[in-house]
Amino acid sequence: MKLLWAYTLVFILSAIPFFEAFGVIPIASIAGLSITSVMLLGLTGNIVTVFLVIMFVHQIKSWRKRRREDKDKGESKRSVRAQNIWKKYGLPGLAMLGPLFVGSHLTALISMTLGATKKKAFIWTSASITTWSIAFTVLLLYGIDFLNLEDRGLINVFQPAE
Repeated sequence: MKLLWAYTLVFILSAIPFFEAFGVIPIASIAGLSITSVMLLGLTGNIVTVFLVIMFVHQIKSWRKRRREDKDKGESKRSVRAQNIWKKYGLPGLAMLGPLFVGSHLTALISMTLGATKKKAFIWTSASITTWSIAFTVLLLYGIDFLNLEDRGLINVFQPAE
């Protein structure tokens, strides 16, 4: 039951904006969960919620507009940073760099706001999530191996006792 809860938590956390799959997957791998299962659940959780953001972009934009009018403040630093990336590199650049700076959900929303189609925004954002998740997981796993941390308690939390 503890293992099922751990995998469920991986899915839920990767679906939450700013936790992101590329942050949750390496942590869950260090905790001793199966890297293949964690990768699939993490990517699925993150990509499903990005898909929902893209599908409901019109409702989200109107909500943000009302919220901005209520606060009556200018653009956020994150939005300005994303717009600068869009101007310089276009959709591929924003989709690949955006999740590192503003998160994948906000990247998808900004992509749609700046003129990307739903299909292209989804494809590029999903590719970015997958690329960064694999990259961070590989780097972390080689780092763990390099530092010889396999025998630490955290890594074996979810492993069955022998």
